[in-house]
Amino acid sequence: MTDGIILIDKPAEMTSFGVVARVRRVLTQAAQKKVKVGHTGTLDPFATGLMILVIGKECKNAETYSKLDKVYEATFHLGQTSTTGDPEGELTDVSDVQPTKAQVQAALAQFTGVIMQRPPIFSAIKINGKRAYKSARSGEVIEIPERPVTIHSLELIDYTYPEVKVRAHVGSGTYIRSLCVDVGEVLETGAYCTQLRRTKIAEHDITDAKQLTDFGIDS
Repeated sequence: MTDGIILIDKPAEMTSFGVVARVRRVLTQAAQKKVKVGHTGTLDPFATGLMILVIGKECKNAETYSKLDKVYEATFHLGQTSTTGDPEGELTDVSDVQPTKAQVQAALAQFTGVIMQRPPIFSAIKINGKRAYKSARSGEVIEIPERPVTIHSLELIDYTYPEVKVRAHVGSGTYIRSLCVDVGEVLETGAYCTQLRRTKIAEHDITDAKQLTDFGIDS
């Protein structure tokens, strides 16, 4: 393929750029000419799931794909916070109070519709022309403003303390790590995201995605 899209199921512990680079190398070798490949929305390294790669002439439409709604399944760990909002950060104990299922459901219910959300400092969002995560890693103190995001639904899949498993149908630009932190603040327990999987982007479903091994790539 030299033009179009490819659905990829990203493995954990790989950056989105790493996925693009590996697929680009395979397609370039197959076509015996340089093939342009891009992605349409970053997934955190610890996260897995659906990525839409744009190939060749379709790269000009990358922004259109990036603005589509998405569905995630995530696990929130209560009782602690993380400096990055995920397992890669420094953890701090907050509380050993165990909320009831009703309290968890009530907290989740506060985060549907259009809400104000502050993106994580460890994110690819640009502040003053520089990626936030680069500023954070260099020790700079940065302030990321809140912005409106849309959460169409936030469903509780399972709750066995300290783990809360949810399914979130969200609009473009929503950070699940930030959502997790906000839920932890409402519950007064703290929380960070231990597992994150993107299962849908608009009508595109993870069940239709290819594995990197389908391209002969050892992830």
